[in-house]
Amino acid sequence: MENKSRNRNFVTYNNFYKAKSKEHGHRVVASRFQFQQGCNVTFEFYISCTWPQRPAGLVEEGFKELATRWLPILNFADEHGVDIAYELHPGEDLYDGATFEMFLEATGNHARVNINYDPSHFILQCLDYVGFIDVYASRIKAFHVKDAEFRPSAKAGVYGGYLGWKERPGRFRSLGDGQVDFKQIFSRLTAAGYDSWAVLEWECCFKDSVQGAAEGAPFIASHLISVPTKAFDDFAGSATDAARNRRILGL
Repeated sequence: MENKSRNRNFVTYNNFYKAKSKEHGHRVVASRFQFQQGCNVTFEFYISCTWPQRPAGLVEEGFKELATRWLPILNFADEHGVDIAYELHPGEDLYDGATFEMFLEATGNHARVNINYDPSHFILQCLDYVGFIDVYASRIKAFHVKDAEFRPSAKAGVYGGYLGWKERPGRFRSLGDGQVDFKQIFSRLTAAGYDSWAVLEWECCFKDSVQGAAEGAPFIASHLISVPTKAFDDFAGSATDAARNRRILGL
């Protein structure tokens, strides 16, 4: 192989991260990485957002403003004994546990800031959707029973949203056809004391909605758990007897 080390050049930056101020705010202009003259490859890297760096406090200020706009609604809901359950969804302000906590903190840990739990949105983010229940159980006030799958390929991963639904690595599926472990979910929600609705939300690019609904309702019914009235190993079923216990211990 020919030794081409003498042709090695360093990367130069042309218009890297140039921003112009407009009436509506700051707009990031396309930036470009280029090799110096003599190289046969040019790397184009167009920035459409403030990546990788952002002004300190930018996100915090955004959540502060978000809380300011929501607080009147949250306070009104509190006056009427109503919980507001935010559906954590990719592309929204709140899309996982971390962003939910940022919003919750910005509202002063408002009692009416709660969660509509939908595991399908967490599958698409490769998030531990079962462990999520253990962490945020007290804030889960609603439950969308919705399936999904994530099958990465050599061409696309979690950011494959420009593809059609059938070609995306992450896509919603009819109940039972995806990868969500609903047995674990219903078990963990039951253990946490969840006693609200389990609502079928259906989206699928492979199966008709009528079939999905017909299969979905009994699917949910089969996963509902009847809470036991006593411990499974409580054979005697009697109250505590201090004298008996001391006698058994030989005291």
